[in-house]
Amino acid sequence: MTDKVYAGRDASMAISAGAILLLLLCWEVVCRIGEVPSWLLPSPVQIAASMWENRQVLPGHVATTLFATVSGFALAVAAGIPLAILITSSPVARNVLYPLFLVFQSVPKVALAPLILLWVGYGMPSKVLVAAVTAFFPVVINTGAGLSSVSEEMLQLTRSYGTPALRAFLKVRLPFAMPYVFSGMKVAMTLSVIGAVVGEFVGSDTGLGFVILTASSTMNTGLVFSAMVLLSVMGILLFYAIVLAERIACPWYRPAGEGA
Repeated sequence: MTDKVYAGRDASMAISAGAILLLLLCWEVVCRIGEVPSWLLPSPVQIAASMWENRQVLPGHVATTLFATVSGFALAVAAGIPLAILITSSPVARNVLYPLFLVFQSVPKVALAPLILLWVGYGMPSKVLVAAVTAFFPVVINTGAGLSSVSEEMLQLTRSYGTPALRAFLKVRLPFAMPYVFSGMKVAMTLSVIGAVVGEFVGSDTGLGFVILTASSTMNTGLVFSAMVLLSVMGILLFYAIVLAERIACPWYRPAGEGA
């Protein structure tokens, strides 16, 4: 059974890789046959050449964006999980905080970024805070949903045995909620990348968002695409880092489609 699961997973990965390679090949052919200007749409070869030409400066920008992304994500998790616990354990807190969270989530983060820049200042702190604000909502919502997913019969059983509230939380509620928590963290990590880039658009002189902004102003489209490729790779790697952490922290749980 396990061999079949791994074989199916390998076949799926091979199909995905083949589709991506086919897309890149079609992109290259269209750019060459159609003689598309590089400032309008660079070909994959031109993007790779631009990335190689800027190989000395791009790693520093990648490191800056990566630090802002991970820091913002960590801040969102550190604030979101305790607030989710508070909301699920107190009806008063739920009635007060949930509407505020909904209003806060409805405001575009691009509109909040200039205000955060005014409040926090120019540089890394504002980028981290924008990333945290962007990633905050999925952590709260998914964690709250997980903590509320425990059946009432299970909770009554723990109370009938006289289990202390803290022990019941650690042994019953938290294990039930962990898959939900990690689902929220997966979404939050990808949003944190977006938030970090938005922060770099608004107020920064380093980072991949700054590279995209300056390169687009000079119509260096190859460099713009190079930064976008690096952002995509970063987002994918960070996402699968959360997947790996989920498998370590929740060995009993496998998302649908992953098999046993």
